[in-house]
Amino acid sequence: MAARLHTDLIIGLSSLSAECSFGGRSYSLEDTWHPDLGEPFGVMHCIQCYCEPQKHRRGKKFGKVNCKNIKQDCPDLDCDDPVLLPGNCCKSCPKGRKERNDPLLDGFEFLNENSKDDDLHKSYNDRSYQSSEDTNPGESRSDFVALLTGVTNSWLPSSSGVARVRLTLTRTSLTFSITYERTSRPTKVVFMDSDGTTAFEYKIPKEPSDMICGVWKNVAKPLLRQLQSEQMRISMATSGSRGGELEGKIIKHRALFAETVSSILTSEKENSGMGGIAMLTLSDSENNLHFILIMQGLIKHKEPVMVPIRVQLVHRQRVLREIRANITSHDPDFAEVLTNLTSRELLLLYRGQLEITIETQGQDPRRISGFITSRKSCDTIQSVMSSGDTLTPGKTGGVGSAIFNLHSNGTLDYKVQVAGLSSEVLGLTIELKPRRRNKRSILYDLTPEYSKSSGQAEGSWSPMEARYIHMLLQNELFINVATAHYQEGELRGQIKALPYSGLDVPRYELPTPLAGYFVSPPVRTGASGHAWVSVDKQCHLHYEIIVAGLSKADDSTVNAHLHGLAEIRDLEDSGSSHKRLLTGFFGSQAQGVLKDISAELLQHLDQGTAFIQVITKMNPQGEIRGRVHVPNSCKLGVGGDGEEAEFGDFFVKDPEEIKKDPHTCFFENQYHAHGSNWTPNYDPCFSCSCQKRTVICDPVICPVQTCSRTIQPEDKCCPVCDDRKEPKDMKALKKVEEHPEGCYFEGDQTMHAPGTTWHPFVPPFGYIKCAVCTCKGSTGEVHCEKLTCPVLTCSHPVRRSPSDCCKECPEEERTPAGLQHGDMMQGDGPRKCKFGKNYYQNSDSWHPWVPLVGEIRCINCWCDHGVPKCQRKQCPILSCSNITRTDGSCCPKCAGEQRRRQATTCDLIKVNQQYSVRK
Repeated sequence: MAARLHTDLIIGLSSLSAECSFGGRSYSLEDTWHPDLGEPFGVMHCIQCYCEPQKHRRGKKFGKVNCKNIKQDCPDLDCDDPVLLPGNCCKSCPKGRKERNDPLLDGFEFLNENSKDDDLHKSYNDRSYQSSEDTNPGESRSDFVALLTGVTNSWLPSSSGVARVRLTLTRTSLTFSITYERTSRPTKVVFMDSDGTTAFEYKIPKEPSDMICGVWKNVAKPLLRQLQSEQMRISMATSGSRGGELEGKIIKHRALFAETVSSILTSEKENSGMGGIAMLTLSDSENNLHFILIMQGLIKHKEPVMVPIRVQLVHRQRVLREIRANITSHDPDFAEVLTNLTSRELLLLYRGQLEITIETQGQDPRRISGFITSRKSCDTIQSVMSSGDTLTPGKTGGVGSAIFNLHSNGTLDYKVQVAGLSSEVLGLTIELKPRRRNKRSILYDLTPEYSKSSGQAEGSWSPMEARYIHMLLQNELFINVATAHYQEGELRGQIKALPYSGLDVPRYELPTPLAGYFVSPPVRTGASGHAWVSVDKQCHLHYEIIVAGLSKADDSTVNAHLHGLAEIRDLEDSGSSHKRLLTGFFGSQAQGVLKDISAELLQHLDQGTAFIQVITKMNPQGEIRGRVHVPNSCKLGVGGDGEEAEFGDFFVKDPEEIKKDPHTCFFENQYHAHGSNWTPNYDPCFSCSCQKRTVICDPVICPVQTCSRTIQPEDKCCPVCDDRKEPKDMKALKKVEEHPEGCYFEGDQTMHAPGTTWHPFVPPFGYIKCAVCTCKGSTGEVHCEKLTCPVLTCSHPVRRSPSDCCKECPEEERTPAGLQHGDMMQGDGPRKCKFGKNYYQNSDSWHPWVPLVGEIRCINCWCDHGVPKCQRKQCPILSCSNITRTDGSCCPKCAGEQRRRQATTCDLIKVNQQYSVRK
């Protein structure tokens, strides 16, 4: 591993891409970092890498990685005994030292920790309660908004359309949701920097939806600064008779955080270029309506003249409320509070039946208006219910999952599913946060809609009161499941919005539930979760996982795996035939795209014999699990008997496209893509592969069986051991053949039965006879070992066949000249090691050399039969408080001990001098 990471550093220094790729990670333009070379090297704190922006001749930007040694830039210190603190490159004075902030991390909000009270210390458990301010650890969110209106400074007629863009910045990803009025569906969205240059363009898919959802990933750091300083603009192009260009400025607005209802304001005049948006919310305790108006084109004066306006709330042309105020062209925004709304006004407000109008007073009045509806967003309202988040926390291993859809008329649709409960369900309710211990506040009862047979409930809550809609959009409601054994609640979860991620996952459907109940054997845990999984047209797997109920000790390390099972009905007893790590994550959420998914796993997803498993530090064998069924049209490999799929065939399905590839192979009247392998028609005991227009076919080489009796299966080329002695064993063998639990080997992309052995097939080299692989049926792991050749007594051993692994002693003939040379693939001697660009003999040792750093003498490497191994020098544990590190030494020392050694050395020198004088 050390050799691989060492090579990654060399490659990363010369990598060029649209961003910067270094050591398997992507960095935005102008990012800086210290390279991590992995164990035993660790983070190189004295090396600073920088993603330097470059420009092509056409003006397109790309990134270039530059790394330099910053040790020579360390400041000169006045103290006599500077110390090197962990995680630093430069030494510092031990007295009066301050924490050194790394200037490389300036501007990263997500590294600043906010001091918040721990909810665990409250009188009851509401650890699941999370306000809309809270985010995952290590994340910071910023909300932006843009009002887009028709362009008026062009010779073309201005558009009458108005659009509102809501944007959320999380680290370097910018998600956006767009709603629009009085215009046809847009075709593209363009983000422009301060110079008016296109920074990002998003082509809008043709879908029958009034909402546009998109994401801009890996926003460059210079553009992030422009975004934060409100220097960026958005342009949106539309087509058709109501088409035109809409444009507006991106601004940061704090009102977005509390907004629960909104309105897009348009003008009845054609080609007016006027528009506005209204952001509204209720007070937390009183029926007061706070609102902010952002307007464009309503005032035609360019100079800062005070213009009187009139704001009205209207229901069916009847004015319910009215406010008069003054605004200017330089500050057209307006904020106000309407106090003491009546219950009828609140009802009309959240039913989408109130209209807000803004009209200028005086000569040539201008008017814009729009209906007020619940906040529209691409986010998903959902909840994960767990036993660890109940008012009295428990560990039952059950799970609950719910998704919600709030309509503009205030109706709330819900879908709920539960599984793994200890007893029958007595109550399914939506509740408030309890004000005191075990005092639940039930708002709505979903129990009548619950079906015991399916474990699901589906229905609508209508009419939903205005205050409850406000609390729903503020993440202040909960869903509770009461059972016969846990009458106050076996499962509980917070209902909250899951931000749009840009992944192609079906959030409108109930997700896959993840529970300890589904783990084999079942785990009694307080955690649960759910996951959305989909496979796109390119056979890429999109996933999004939400976990709840983990204690702070449990969720420090979380990993998610995707497995394929050989048998559904043996879910608890069967091992996995194939496993892929989806991601490692902290907190409660993980998402991503898996592109290099195997054919075998795609087939399991299509058949519903796959599952997602989340493991934690406390349960490394699985904390929660759920079975996944994703029907997909990823066809099996072309050629062969159709039972095994070739991974490369997923990406080139069109035969015409295969023909156009210059590396394609033509064999047996069929085209085969470069890198694919298949079983030829002329002999099923051969395996062929395509390598840049060249077809290489190798006979299947069968390993030598050590058993006394073998059998020859009809569909196999190699014999297998037959240890059957009783009919019972024969039944067991038939069961294995009918339901093959085994190992998936990437080399030949084949499932191997438990206990079988084979020579690995590695394209384009073919079968490697110097190694034997074994399938461990209990774990599903493939174990490959290099063959050990016998010790020969002759002085000139020969190789009978070029494909043989071991040499033999000749009888009388001399060794053929062409077979005397041994290579690194042979099994008759220790292999060399390649580390970086150098080769080392077996048992050689060396200190690794790292670019920009030089030789690292504190790490020793050695060659162990072809495998380079490295280890850092082990340092003793020091008990002193004043620890220092001297130049050239690998281990820290006690400062007092160093002085004592210096004094002892001086005394010895004096004694030696006195002894010399006496002589």
